Amino acid sequence: MPKMKTPKSVAKKVRITKRRKVLRRTTGQNHFNAKESGAQTRAKRRDRRIKVRQDEKNILQALST
Repeated sequence: MPKMKTPKSVAKKVRITKRRKVLRRTTGQNHFNAKESGAQTRAKRRDRRIKVRQDEKNILQALST
């Protein structure tokens, strides 16, 4: 039986840490950012953890194949 392919759409959107946490980019970074405060702009540079644990589990399972 052939190997399972990694879902590339998921692999490009998330990053897995050493301790198996799933990080994603912050949303709303494309345009209309001039009106935001500096604190909001700096906060958007950080990656966020996936909030729902079941989603995190599903992503790890999809990427482990």
